[in-house]
Amino acid sequence: MLDIKFVRNNPDTVKENIKKKFQDEKLPLVDEVIELDKRNREIKQEVEALRADKNKISKQIGACMAQGKKEEAEELKKQVEANAGRTAELSQEEKEVEEKIKKIMMVIPNIIDPSVPVGKDDSENVELERFGEPVVPDYEIPYHTEIMEKFNGIDLESAGKVAGNGFYYLMGDIARLHSAVISYARDFMINRGFTYCVPPFMIRSNVVTGVMSFAEMDAMMYKIEGEDLYLIGTSEHSMIGKFIDTMLPEETLPRTLTSYSPCFRKEKGAHGIEERGVYRIHQFEKQEMIVVCKPEESMEWYEKLWKNTVDFFRTLDIPVRTLECCSGDLADLKVKSCDVEAWSPRQKKYFEVGSCSNLGDAQARRLGIRVKGKDGKYFAHTLNNTVVAPPRMLIAFLENNLQADGSVRIPEALQPYMGGMKEIR
Repeated sequence: MLDIKFVRNNPDTVKENIKKKFQDEKLPLVDEVIELDKRNREIKQEVEALRADKNKISKQIGACMAQGKKEEAEELKKQVEANAGRTAELSQEEKEVEEKIKKIMMVIPNIIDPSVPVGKDDSENVELERFGEPVVPDYEIPYHTEIMEKFNGIDLESAGKVAGNGFYYLMGDIARLHSAVISYARDFMINRGFTYCVPPFMIRSNVVTGVMSFAEMDAMMYKIEGEDLYLIGTSEHSMIGKFIDTMLPEETLPRTLTSYSPCFRKEKGAHGIEERGVYRIHQFEKQEMIVVCKPEESMEWYEKLWKNTVDFFRTLDIPVRTLECCSGDLADLKVKSCDVEAWSPRQKKYFEVGSCSNLGDAQARRLGIRVKGKDGKYFAHTLNNTVVAPPRMLIAFLENNLQADGSVRIPEALQPYMGGMKEIR
């Protein structure tokens, strides 16, 4: 959420940013919120004047009573009553106007970084860099669930009966591999100085609206019926929410956390849920990382975060690339974002396995995450990035480590988490 003062003083900048995000339907909101802000300031000034007038008249009433001028005092009392009525009217209008301002400000997109390429959607995202050599072996790479089924490692049929499409049972060595990747990711991030965290897996509505746009919320979140609680779609929401309504001493920044959690997503508008695959599903587990830092340090942390993911995948011998998200592919709160994509030998192309985002002070402004520094108070900047999200990682892992005889090689970094196994047969 932008600062209303910024919108008031830079309407053309805000409108140009909306155009870059191809959200022209939001352009009238800028003028509307500026008019509402003007009215809000007028109301406050009038209320302040009325209160000052009340104090002045109250003194006059006291003087009149002391002098025995009861009729004059009564007239003044009527004026006080009239002022009180007007103040009540204005206070009610002020409440309504501020609610309208907040509603509009929640949908006006954050100002994107100048380095973000302009484009309508993810088809116009820009490849930045490749890490590792993509290889297509001279033997067939089956569909990922076929590889899992050969190890009796997945049961989609039973999951369909129990929960429907978008769910799965992982079994045996494949289930163990899933847990090993998560455990390795945890230790990988701890070794990089992040504090490990297991957060709440449900959050209240004020946290949901503090960390994401209404459109994202509608497309992603499952609500608990009869409760002010939502199942988390990703653990960064719960971790950022940890700092709601806090004043952080500047010297304690940055705060760097890495978390494990299950994630639950409706995947609304996702062109359906795969019946036989595990790429897009309703439930999965993930290792995440977040940073709460000073504004001047957020871009430096952004670079560090996505590199963590690249380094993690490369330790498992999986080629990856980074993709800069264009303006039209950025969620409204994001300043800058990039995806990490893993190589698929079967498809002979890359596919998304993680996303890194700098949200500036948008989440902090909504959630009230402030910093107390030597030069005053200000809003923190927040960032998040996926370390790894099985089972998507399993797709990349199995395809890139499948051997000609059908066995799956276990890279050295993961072997301690698999009981010393060097391959799955």
